[in-house]
Amino acid sequence: MNHSTPQIGIVILAAGASTRMGSPKQLIEWQGQTLVRRITEVALATEYRPIVVVLGANKTSITAELEGLPVTLIENPHWEQGLSSSVKMGLAGVYMTKKEFDAVLFLLVDQPKVDQALVEHIIATYQENDKGIIACRYGGKPGVPALFDRKYVEELLSLDGDNGAKWVMMQHRDDCLEIPFEDGAIDLDTRQDVDKFLS
Repeated sequence: MNHSTPQIGIVILAAGASTRMGSPKQLIEWQGQTLVRRITEVALATEYRPIVVVLGANKTSITAELEGLPVTLIENPHWEQGLSSSVKMGLAGVYMTKKEFDAVLFLLVDQPKVDQALVEHIIATYQENDKGIIACRYGGKPGVPALFDRKYVEELLSLDGDNGAKWVMMQHRDDCLEIPFEDGAIDLDTRQDVDKFLS
């Protein structure tokens, strides 16, 4: 891997309907910011562009949260078909903005402990190693945030249903380097998860 600054697109997956939550988890407030605004600002604090936010359910209220931020908002009209459709839309958004890129980093809205230091660490690890996937490890297995070298784009584009980026990771464990990030397990899917986290 060369040591000049890699060209990396960041995709924030924010299209889900939060069905188990009953209200959009993207708009949960923590430390004075909604989760979607927070993770977008984490991405913006790095030097990597473009930053693509994939929207689906509740897109109007979420768009309002990101008003004025220099990011690309992409609507995924097929968000109900599962995670794979958002991964594809995110990649399309990166490609529309920048044809030449080395890798893509995927972030989720509902992992509140992801910060700029972690994002920079994932990218630095990619630069320093010859692995094509850098994933965070929590709960005993690799997951998102995760970075995929450009060579995996075609495979990511061929995902279907609820198979997200994690599926590709599992197919290529030998090319995947894992960074410990136990806070990645904090996943806000239900009201109880949120109450527990906020308390």
